[in-house]
Amino acid sequence: MIELIRASSVPANIVRSASKGALALPPGEMIEILVYLASHAVFGEQARMTLAGWDENACAAACADPTTPFEVIEYFLSPKNRRPRLLGALLSNPSVPEPEILQLAQEKSLATAAELLKSGRVLASANILHVLQSNPVLTPPQQRQVTGALKAAGEPEAQSLSGISMSLPISDPETEAELARFVEEHAEEIEAEQHKGFEFAVEDHETAELKAAAQRAEKESAAAAAAAQQAADDKAAEERMSPLQKISRMKVGERIQLAMKGTKEDRFILIRDGAKLVSSAVLESSKVTEQEVEMFAAMKNVQESVLRGIAGKRKFIKQYNIVRALVNNPRCPLDVQMNLAKNLMNQDLKTLSMNKNVSETVRKLAAKMFHERTEKKSPFGG
Repeated sequence: MIELIRASSVPANIVRSASKGALALPPGEMIEILVYLASHAVFGEQARMTLAGWDENACAAACADPTTPFEVIEYFLSPKNRRPRLLGALLSNPSVPEPEILQLAQEKSLATAAELLKSGRVLASANILHVLQSNPVLTPPQQRQVTGALKAAGEPEAQSLSGISMSLPISDPETEAELARFVEEHAEEIEAEQHKGFEFAVEDHETAELKAAAQRAEKESAAAAAAAQQAADDKAAEERMSPLQKISRMKVGERIQLAMKGTKEDRFILIRDGAKLVSSAVLESSKVTEQEVEMFAAMKNVQESVLRGIAGKRKFIKQYNIVRALVNNPRCPLDVQMNLAKNLMNQDLKTLSMNKNVSETVRKLAAKMFHERTEKKSPFGG
């Protein structure tokens, strides 16, 4: 039935009934049809209303089913359609890509953070935990839970960055050599930008909240430091500073060193640095993992130069998940998306052709390639 509706091969009265959920079909198939009709010019509003009131148990079953089409998963993951009680089912679904969960981990929502910390998949993923760890909305008990989960996963504790000069983690000779080479190649640019302070490359709503939280914490820390007279109190105030606060006090050269030598949490912040040299240094670091790069490729609050940098490195583009994340990122430059789209599998091309976040040009290209690949031709040339 869904294929017939997509092909406009059913009468309007049947489509109207479908938008009201009135067809005698299994719940999973009915939900898929309603999600498709949710963007329909005529029946979209009715379909969205029907979905909003649809049985929650049936929706949860669809969200947890690995065979559920991704457009259905994407619909319920969207903030405007998300139901808190369905989030657990979505997190348990192995077909939900990790970058989607990483986006959830960045949201400044205590309710979302609480649901994430109930998920076994989240607690077993160091990548997601590192992103959660940098989320300023987490309560102290939640921060302790994240720290404990990271320890259980065998992740070392983040290095304490002391003082404005920033005592950097000890690194291996290979990293030191990479850092020296990077600094030598970009010496003039570093000198020109040396006194520029840390600023996020892209100011979105989420980033603005993050900055506001950091500024509030900075004021609280300053007030505490002013009240503290003893060196021990100053040290305690310093230890309470978040990584973002500490990074904001660094110069460009120090941030480049941290990008090369620091922790996952440091790289997650520095990849969004407004200074291109700093975000480039993150990608040059031998410590950055493919999982981190996949996360960066899906981020919508990084500079275009970051996404071009990822696409320009063969070792990253060899990883299919990174290619898929780049092509589906609406911030990715159009020429990069169109060049990489040809590497997508058929199902991902189909999903891309329906991704309303990317440009119409990319959607049309994906649809064209999908139809060219799947079109069944007659053996007699017809």
